[in-house]
Amino acid sequence: MTRSRKIRIPFNFKWAISNFSGDQLGSSENPLWPALLYRLAQNPRNHATKRAVESSHCDGHDVTLTTEKENAPKFSPTTLKEAQAALLDYLHYTRSLQFTDADNMGRNSPYFLEELLEKVGKGEDIRRSITRYLRYHPINEFAPFFESIGLKPSEYMPFLPRDLMFLCDDELLLENYEMLCNYGIPRNKIGKIYKEAIQVFHYSHGVLASKLQAYEELGISKSFLVEVIASSPYVLIGDINLDVVEVVEKLEHFGKDINWVEEHLLDGTSYNWGQVLELLCLLGKFSSEEQLGEIINQHPDFLFEDSGSRTISLIVFFLKLGLSINQISLIFLQFPEIRIGKFLWNLRRCLVLLTEIKMDGAEIGKIFQSHSLLLGSFTLKRTNSLLCKLNIGKSRLCRMIRDNPQELKNWAVGRKLQPLPKAEDDVKSQMQKMEFLLSLGYQENSQKLKYAFKVFRGKGAELQERFDCIVNAGLDYEDVHEMIKVAPQILNLKTDVIDMKINLLVNELGYPISTLVNFPAYLSFTPERVKLRVSMYNWLRDEGTADSKLALSTIIVCNEKTFINQFVNHHPTGPQVWQDLKKKSYSEKLRE
Repeated sequence: MTRSRKIRIPFNFKWAISNFSGDQLGSSENPLWPALLYRLAQNPRNHATKRAVESSHCDGHDVTLTTEKENAPKFSPTTLKEAQAALLDYLHYTRSLQFTDADNMGRNSPYFLEELLEKVGKGEDIRRSITRYLRYHPINEFAPFFESIGLKPSEYMPFLPRDLMFLCDDELLLENYEMLCNYGIPRNKIGKIYKEAIQVFHYSHGVLASKLQAYEELGISKSFLVEVIASSPYVLIGDINLDVVEVVEKLEHFGKDINWVEEHLLDGTSYNWGQVLELLCLLGKFSSEEQLGEIINQHPDFLFEDSGSRTISLIVFFLKLGLSINQISLIFLQFPEIRIGKFLWNLRRCLVLLTEIKMDGAEIGKIFQSHSLLLGSFTLKRTNSLLCKLNIGKSRLCRMIRDNPQELKNWAVGRKLQPLPKAEDDVKSQMQKMEFLLSLGYQENSQKLKYAFKVFRGKGAELQERFDCIVNAGLDYEDVHEMIKVAPQILNLKTDVIDMKINLLVNELGYPISTLVNFPAYLSFTPERVKLRVSMYNWLRDEGTADSKLALSTIIVCNEKTFINQFVNHHPTGPQVWQDLKKKSYSEKLRE
């Protein structure tokens, strides 16, 4: 039988192809690249959409849910066995339910039985007590019925009808239930069908049987159809689901019969057969028929793990990182003996590492294009763990990976790492840093020297350059020397930042450069904070509510709450002016 229809390409797959194709994928000039890489590395969700299964309330009314009893059974096995027998007798002989249905309800409704036993109380003849109780207290038969088909109380409470108590009053429910049982659906799996496809139990006489027969006439075997219905009840809703049929036909084309498909279905897993079909068509665009047959034979989880969404996620992942269709096809043909979900997880773990050590986007693309099979075959240690155990910085780690990506496999989870010897550049930098600190007057091998060595960040040459930058701004060498002792953190700023903050202090705010001598920590505060505080202080000073001789440190150092209490609130309109200045500062920052 031949059918042709338009294959739906997943939305994210089309987006990846249309927006990140060709050289743009591997280019660091793409403005979206850094953000894209970070989102791709951090976001573990599937890129393929999943079927949202809807379940309806039986009567449309809101019902309060109950929680299951998770404690150990309150009654002995003997007591429960007596209760089961009493319930079986009641349902079969008194209520005239079929013996197999009554027996299943009695044996597989422990929550209901416990509630019944609690009402009856303890006694010598439990079976007789329950029989007498049921004679005068008819039960809602839907509760043990729903429990016996695999639903928990919290799941079936919304389905309990308010206007019915006896199962025989819902003829369609019983008829369709019996049809499913007789067809071979295990009774404990029918609850899933009821929850996800309740319409099936409202079918009029003969409708369900005709649907099952229609599937068989299309070549679906009874045993396979049982598996499909149990895992994906939605196939019984509406018209015949041709996705299942087409998947089977395509797999038969590659020499995989229904028994092979049935063998690789995971028990209890819901399948989106439309997505599986789309994936088969996508894989057909990546490889020849012979190659696709080989891929399916070697890795059936490509299709059946999460209905193929892991594979689609992997394809999208590769496309966004600049791999061509031919490269992806080659990877699939050489795919290692590992679950595809785990392979994708390993790749994301590697991408997290490369983005966290600030590797260039184009370099990341090159590494994945040439070493994806390697990177997906093992799980990398986390970034902080690597940096700590290897005792190196991000820039050096980045260089090592760029020079030899094969080195990554030595950093897999479970492998013991030894600290790397210091690089020649690092040794030279540390020597320059030590010379610089000694020139500031620190005593060799002293605790203060060791502390300063940790506090000062950057290479020795950079520290000297920053020191000279402050001196060149118009301060004496000795003054800067004392400033560093008071606020050593200011030498951790880059020279362009130091220049910018000094320019703000002198040329925009109008303070003399000598202000830094008494308040070197000024360089540690953000320009936004400084401008906002000084602007507010100048307004208050002009209004006559602030001392005109306050030091800059008094205005800036205190926290915002103290500043508002001590300055802003001293003027009636001060709070409003403060909020206006904050909004203006925020707008200026956005424009920058």
